[in-house]
Amino acid sequence: MKRHTPRPAGDAGDVLESVVARLLGELGEDASREGLARTPKRVAKSLRYLTSGYQQDPDKVLNGALFSVSYDEMVIVRDIEVFSLCEHHLLPFFGRCHVAYLPDRKVIGLSKIPRLVDVFARRLQVQERLTTQIAETIMQKVRPRGVGVIVEARHLCMIMRGVEKQNSVAVTSAMLGSFRNNARTRSEFLNLVRSRLPGIV
Repeated sequence: MKRHTPRPAGDAGDVLESVVARLLGELGEDASREGLARTPKRVAKSLRYLTSGYQQDPDKVLNGALFSVSYDEMVIVRDIEVFSLCEHHLLPFFGRCHVAYLPDRKVIGLSKIPRLVDVFARRLQVQERLTTQIAETIMQKVRPRGVGVIVEARHLCMIMRGVEKQNSVAVTSAMLGSFRNNARTRSEFLNLVRSRLPGIV
């Protein structure tokens, strides 16, 4: 295929747009043709959104949403949608994240947990590190008696290329505090994640 000189970036001279335009040229495309003329701008905007976690501070996301409550049973937020980019191939991986913790006189606003997951998911990642970062941040910021995090995800770098296994799912976990030290606590978390609770669709 004939190679074309990449089109310069948009009016603002955006460096990322320039890089995408050059990439299109290296792939043998004409970045100035109708279907691709605005692709560098779109891709630059998309990549900035998908990696916006680099600009987010977990402390600001949590925003002091800790409340003193006399509740010491397990809190679980299950089936949090996760979308991230594999740092090895820049291909998406996506799935679900389950987070549980045992409060120690304080609880965190429930909506903050999915937001915290997004802080780390919207970066170039490997699933193992993503799982650990979520657990360690909750442990450090909320200071519960224990934290458990499980991530189940499908990786397009395995599905579209490489081994091309369409139904493979990677499962990672991070267990801290009582979730690591107490088999009963860990088992309760795993059982609640695996089973569907009555009344929940």
